[in-house]
Amino acid sequence: MNIALLSDPSNWIAFATLSLLEIVLGIDNIIFISILVGRLPPQRRDKARIVGLALAMITRVALLFSIVWLMRLTQPLIELAGKGFSGRDLILIGGGLFLLAKSVLEIHHTLEGAADNRKTRVFASFVVIVVQIAIIDIVFSLDSVFTAVGLARPDQVPVMVASIIVAVLVMMAVSGAISAFVEKHPTVKMLALAFLILVGFALMGEGMALHIPKGYLYFAMAFSVGVEMINLRLRGLLARRHEAGRHHD
Repeated sequence: MNIALLSDPSNWIAFATLSLLEIVLGIDNIIFISILVGRLPPQRRDKARIVGLALAMITRVALLFSIVWLMRLTQPLIELAGKGFSGRDLILIGGGLFLLAKSVLEIHHTLEGAADNRKTRVFASFVVIVVQIAIIDIVFSLDSVFTAVGLARPDQVPVMVASIIVAVLVMMAVSGAISAFVEKHPTVKMLALAFLILVGFALMGEGMALHIPKGYLYFAMAFSVGVEMINLRLRGLLARRHEAGRHHD
């Protein structure tokens, strides 16, 4: 990034805006990675989480430098029932189906109590989980990169790359705490899986030209998280009162 680029205030505004958007758009990616790495032994989770987010950063930067190819993805490739589907549409639909399948299976394993018994063949599990993270990274990266390209000027590609790197570093810093919190509270984990199902449907809808404003999704998520935080605090207060009552007796 040259001096002229650094001295332009509009570039700093674009950098701050894009970094914030990248972090917001990466929340669902962090949730997905957090739930997947929870299936690994504790000593391998940090490594899987960092590898997954590094793959996300590499994927986003690579796609950013493939803007011409990305624009071609919006051209119709096939036609079904009189409607044309582009490469981007097919990737979003496939990614949404993948996310739905993984979320439903994870809910099933959690409800059946199978999550505690999946500790064999650690290396194979690590590789499979990293591959799954890489697959869904591509889907989430498309959304993120298209947003960045739409907001920034063509000459601000270095600014977009810098914002992606900063956003992923921030996500790496907070992903551990998010993963630990999700694993510690089963109801939060189920809520996170429900978010992923919602995101899966949204991705499929986007691929079918049924546009769901992201603001609605994030508001629903924020509202649900707020209610769950109140529930967690209430359960904590009740548990402390119960414990104090037992000691008093």
